[in-house]
Amino acid sequence: MTGTETTTGTDTDTTIDTATNAAANTPADTDTDTEPASPHPRPHVHPVIVVGSGPTGLLLAGDLAAAGVPVTLVEKRPRKISNLSRAFGVHARTLEQLDARGLADRLLATGSTLTELRLFRRLSLDLGTLPSRFPYLLITPQYEVERLLEERAREAGVEFLYESEVVGLRQDDSGVDLGIRGADGAVVTRRALYVVGADGHRSAVRRALGLPFPGVSVIRSLLLADVRLADRPDSVLTVNGTGDAFAMIASFGDGWYRVMGWNRRNEVPDDAPLDLDEVREVTRRALGTDFGMHDARWLSRFHSDERQVPEYRVGRVFLAGDAAHVHSPAGGQGMNTGLQDAANLGWKLVAAVEGRAPEGLLDTYQAERHPVGRAVLRSSGGLVRLARAQSPALRAVRALVSGVLGALPPARARALAQISGIGYRYPAPRGSHRLVGRRAPDVALKSGRLYEALRGGRFVLIQPAASAAHDGRGAREGRLTVERWASESRTTVLVRPDGYVAWAAQGADAADVERAVAAHVG
Repeated sequence: MTGTETTTGTDTDTTIDTATNAAANTPADTDTDTEPASPHPRPHVHPVIVVGSGPTGLLLAGDLAAAGVPVTLVEKRPRKISNLSRAFGVHARTLEQLDARGLADRLLATGSTLTELRLFRRLSLDLGTLPSRFPYLLITPQYEVERLLEERAREAGVEFLYESEVVGLRQDDSGVDLGIRGADGAVVTRRALYVVGADGHRSAVRRALGLPFPGVSVIRSLLLADVRLADRPDSVLTVNGTGDAFAMIASFGDGWYRVMGWNRRNEVPDDAPLDLDEVREVTRRALGTDFGMHDARWLSRFHSDERQVPEYRVGRVFLAGDAAHVHSPAGGQGMNTGLQDAANLGWKLVAAVEGRAPEGLLDTYQAERHPVGRAVLRSSGGLVRLARAQSPALRAVRALVSGVLGALPPARARALAQISGIGYRYPAPRGSHRLVGRRAPDVALKSGRLYEALRGGRFVLIQPAASAAHDGRGAREGRLTVERWASESRTTVLVRPDGYVAWAAQGADAADVERAVAAHVG
């Protein structure tokens, strides 16, 4: 462990301290008794502590460390990446973000791609029409995503604390004291400038903040099983539902398959016994066959919630991923949304730690990501409700939705953009160029591709090819990389490290560019 730490014995009261300010947009101003009388010195101040080593926490910690910000990642589990993860789909926007970190091609090698997404049995959406370098859904287990992100985080110098549980949190106007209980039972206080809770739907950080997690259970008694199959499915992802039964089969790529199912006729508690015969029955009802499944190595039940915390930021503490929002599995958007949270927050924390963040920058995390979480909640919830439709009214709505998406290309394109994540736009100041707040496509530059230029974690300024403002191509200036368009575009664009447009202008002169860079990069 680095720095000076305050350690208490195992008999210490480990009740989570919720003495935090509930105001989301200002540092918490707690009571003055933030440091009990103790002979121990005040803890060393860590720049950022991330809690939770799932995909969201790993991406965020890796981004911070790669930018030169020391970061500690706290994880309750032992150091072992589980093969029991539920997520299997990596969407286009997430692949673009991984491309900006040099990981996309390596992840593609672990799975198979799917260019057609089927909804409601009869409706097919062509992912090949997506305006992205990755016009498909990558089917690969979550543990492959975690493996690559952990390797990157370790190489960047992230400090990992496994078998460590958050048991206390108190913040003031200059930092956060985090009580962490290790494997030996001792509680250590670590102080950080900022803390991020990426510790899942049972988030200890969220509970410590005293935040509600409103929502409902949308599907009860989902089944999960890892099995062998005697008959191989035609596709890497097989999905269907009949109204009272649903099943999905996805390949691990090593001879094992993940089966997820739901049976309206047998909704029981999560701890009810489950055997392979029940999984076979549900699969046959939904898919017409059980593919000769056998040799289950794992069986489990769970329920799917729709919940979202009202505030993603409380003072110096942030929530991301499942700690902030959980969704139904429809559309496979849960893990992807969490990774987008991390990509949005990371560069902003870097700017704050380095003291160059414009006023209000950290507030934009809530302003930009909370509406996206709410939209995913609605779209995934709508998909699962329509898929399970039993009443004539809901079936009529499902038929209408299918008809509209099937007949109208613009509607189909919007649906694909939302599911894949490439269609979300962040709020832009009034009067901004139409590109501001939008995802930047992977355009060709004089020295390569945009998402290759983003691999330095910097802002990228793209200038017209004829611009004389800079002589070099790919020039680096602190947190800024300067590039040139490969086309004759007259638009100058400043792209944020997360691949969204911060500023754009037609025919900008050197003074315009200087003001924009000063305002956004610092």
